[in-house]
Amino acid sequence: MIVQIVAVAAGLGLVIAALGLALLRVLRHRSIGVMLAVVAAVTVSATLAGVVAITLAMVIDGRPKNIVLTVVGIGGLVGLGVALVNARTVVRASRSLVAALESVPPSGRFVPPPTPLPAELRTIGAALEQAYERVRLGRERERTLESARRELVAWVSHDLRTPLAGVRAMVEALEDGVADDPETVKRYHGQIRVEVDRLAGMVEDLFELSRIHAGALRLTLTRTGLGDLLADTLAAVEPLARAQGVRLTGEADPRVPVHADAGQLGRAVRNLVVNAIRHTPAGGTVVVRAVVGRAVVGRAVTEGATARLSVLDGCGGIPEEDLPRVFDVAFRGEAARTPGPDGGAGLGLAIARGIVEAHEGAIGVANEGPGCRFEITLPLA
Repeated sequence: MIVQIVAVAAGLGLVIAALGLALLRVLRHRSIGVMLAVVAAVTVSATLAGVVAITLAMVIDGRPKNIVLTVVGIGGLVGLGVALVNARTVVRASRSLVAALESVPPSGRFVPPPTPLPAELRTIGAALEQAYERVRLGRERERTLESARRELVAWVSHDLRTPLAGVRAMVEALEDGVADDPETVKRYHGQIRVEVDRLAGMVEDLFELSRIHAGALRLTLTRTGLGDLLADTLAAVEPLARAQGVRLTGEADPRVPVHADAGQLGRAVRNLVVNAIRHTPAGGTVVVRAVVGRAVVGRAVTEGATARLSVLDGCGGIPEEDLPRVFDVAFRGEAARTPGPDGGAGLGLAIARGIVEAHEGAIGVANEGPGCRFEITLPLA
């Protein structure tokens, strides 16, 4: 008897399940509420079919049979009703989520609907909120970069125009014979050479900055001692310091090893030192140090011991409101956009920041003593 009951119930259950799966396949593109209703109907139908078949054929007869069928029928209707209510709740929650998506403002901020959502839809809502936030931040960064690019183009166009105008005037004077005495010709040739070198430096800085912004800066990392790098940098800029009347000193721990591209990192340090020399008055001192310490100025980097390379100048300090902008492209901290006779395009500090950050380090600036302290922080090798 038990085997027969199980066989009948299982057979009916399989038939109803097959019909239910076929119906779900047909309705797979419909609302999730419809699909939930089908699942509930299949479950209730399979249970009712088994109970009714056994009741009619084998187990119960007479009035008890009618009572059982009535109770089972009521239970099936109650279960189906609960399933339909649950399906409507899920559909309403999903529609509120869709409505919240459709009402996203131009700012790109997605706000989850106030309607209580099931756990899965709540997770989807949170994921959508994070995705929209990333998109919004990406758009803001894109707008910022585009604004910076346009500003850079305008500034560099101005800076390039000045030396080009001077070169053109001197070339025209030479061609027209206005300047024909040997002394003037020699002086003009020397000045043209200076301006051409200056233009070449600007173009090189622009190329380097474009590589940094495009993420195309390729580093060849080796174990490098900051002491050796510091000595090479000071030797390269010593003639400039002497010409400016600035005393240049260097201090370094015997061993401060870092994993770095010596050429690129040397360029970043050289930019800082040259900037310090140009802004230190004659008779002043620029001090460059390489020591082992912990994270200081700038963004936090690797916890624990770090290598610090600092450049202290005698520029007299930078206004506090300008400190956050010192490493911005083409920022010179002065009202006039025209560079000085030895000035560049104002890209040196921006390039230094890009190189240091490519080394997973940090760079910062603070007013200290007679001037400013620029500091590079790198993880120790």
